[in-house]
Amino acid sequence: MAWMAWTVPTAIFFAVIATLLIVFSVLAARYPETPRTGILRIETTRGDRLFITLLGSAFFNLIWLGFAFGPQPWALVVCLVYAAAVFRWV
Repeated sequence: MAWMAWTVPTAIFFAVIATLLIVFSVLAARYPETPRTGILRIETTRGDRLFITLLGSAFFNLIWLGFAFGPQPWALVVCLVYAAAVFRWV
C-alpha cells in the first residue's frame, strides 16, 4: 500500500474512525437504546448522530479550508462543539 502515501495524520484519522465504530458497536450491544426525536424531528440513534456528526464535520473542515478562516486545528474545536450539540439535541 505504498502507493497511498500514508502519513501519520491520515493513519490517526482512520484509527479514530475505526475506534469510534468499535466503541459505538459495543455500546449498542451492551446498552440498546430506543430512537429519540430531537430538533430535526426525525428519530435518531447513537449511530445516526455519529453519522450526522462526521458528515457535518467534514463539511465544516472543507468550508474552513475553502474560506481560509485560520489555522486548521481551530476547525477541530468547531467540530467538537458541533458534535456535542448533535449528541445533545439531535
